[in-house]
Amino acid sequence: METERRVRLFRNGRNQALRIPRELELEGDEAILRKEGDQLVLTPLKRKGLLAVLAELEPLDEPSPDVGKGLPPADNVSL
Repeated sequence: METERRVRLFRNGRNQALRIPRELELEGDEAILRKEGDQLVLTPLKRKGLLAVLAELEPLDEPSPDVGKGLPPADNVSL
């Protein structure tokens, strides 16, 4: 696969844009663009699964609320 290709820059409204050739396309629909000196570096963002996001959360320092408080016992519920 080619890793380098000459492309043309164009205007899209007030933004400068370029078309990414098919052989250089990135997966996903989001990326981070940063400038390093005279170069632009484009890094694709990979979506994390829910378990990965939850694993990154800090534990809570407060107790969980009693969600059953004030509700009748389960054996007294009529349908």
